Amino acid sequence: MAWMSSGRTNAELIDKMVNNGLITSTRVAEAMRNVDRKNYVPDKSYAYEDSPQRIGYGATISAPHMHAHACENLLPLLPADSPKPGAILDVGSGSGYLTAVFHHLSPQSLIIGIDHLQPLVDQSLTNLKQDGIKVGKQSDGSGVIIFCGDGRKGSKENGPFSVIHVGAAAPTLPEALVEQLDKPGRMFIPVGEFSQDIWQIDKDVNGEVTKKKLFGVRYVPLTDPHKQWREDL
Repeated sequence: MAWMSSGRTNAELIDKMVNNGLITSTRVAEAMRNVDRKNYVPDKSYAYEDSPQRIGYGATISAPHMHAHACENLLPLLPADSPKPGAILDVGSGSGYLTAVFHHLSPQSLIIGIDHLQPLVDQSLTNLKQDGIKVGKQSDGSGVIIFCGDGRKGSKENGPFSVIHVGAAAPTLPEALVEQLDKPGRMFIPVGEFSQDIWQIDKDVNGEVTKKKLFGVRYVPLTDPHKQWREDL
């Protein structure tokens, strides 16, 4: 019922997704209420539509229901309170929206957002600031960091990651990201070219990896910067 979840305000958008069964966790609902989508989209008049929007440079911000699916799926690996929180990697962080949601879901964790286009990194930093989120690693190891790089290679220096979210479709599963999953760890990733599916990749405490296909989707491709960027977008 994603097409029936659009609202006039951020609160109404989240409430409709809850009522339609797209959000079942109170933690996910609260985190998404704390991140106002209007701060992450160029066209504010469509901020609370449950649909993807272009954010420039060949990139999009996913529909809110897809962000909800990702958060619900990854929630078991996002402890609300842990003496040793795991790091979180958001590949193709784009506008910074989901990076912000992860911060509210697991404020004691280090959240790493990576995008391969510097203009999108700059845009996300502006968005996070206007949404009241302080960027930078804190003294206790928590915080939000956004940088420019090839997300397909992950961020080995900041890993391993208890959670990896990928916001664009990889033609095949990037092995570098699988290697950077913690034990335990989970990745939520769209895979495929003409036909795409969301895959849940789990690594258990012994390092054994299992893969589960969840549902079909349509995402922009996880590709090289020069193939994505078009000057007129």
